[in-house]
Amino acid sequence: MNTYLEIPALPPCTLALDPSLSDEQFENLSEKTEFAIVERSSEGTIIVSELSGGMTSSANSEINMQFGNWSKRHGMGRALMHCGFFLSDGSCLSPDLAYISDRQWEALTRDQRDHFLRLAPKFVLELCSQSENLRDIEKKMETWIANGVELAWLIDPEAMQVHIYAPGTATRVESGPSVAGSGPVDGFILDLEEVWRCYE
Repeated sequence: MNTYLEIPALPPCTLALDPSLSDEQFENLSEKTEFAIVERSSEGTIIVSELSGGMTSSANSEINMQFGNWSKRHGMGRALMHCGFFLSDGSCLSPDLAYISDRQWEALTRDQRDHFLRLAPKFVLELCSQSENLRDIEKKMETWIANGVELAWLIDPEAMQVHIYAPGTATRVESGPSVAGSGPVDGFILDLEEVWRCYE
């Protein structure tokens, strides 16, 4: 049984544990790790990423504000920020922004809502920070889709682009002043110019 975990000082990094952590142990570790974001691959590898810097945090706030305003008007689901999700392949990931339907939320007990959620969100959004490798985040987006997410956006502020993922379709890239949602977030329009201003 793992009772103590020493995490290297310089994330991002990965840790392979033997035996691997149980879901309960992993959630407990994540909640007690204040200096980093902790996720788990389907193989049980712990992935440790550093917290966001000022510009990324500001951009996240802008995105969450825009999406939150739309979500309140739409009234058909819930926006969640940095929530952990246990997925069907055994991984546990935490997106910058997730959207779940009211039906998904209502199917959960109060106790289940108080923990990492055991479901795939309808929509997820990831904002790539300067410390993250774009290819690593692209693989994460593919994992989201493989586990049942209907739509996923990867925002790359360096290239000022949005990579759009959906089941059964090739990834496409948009680079205009805004990007429009579809499927579970049909009607949502993200003003990218406001997001890019966070990096000036």
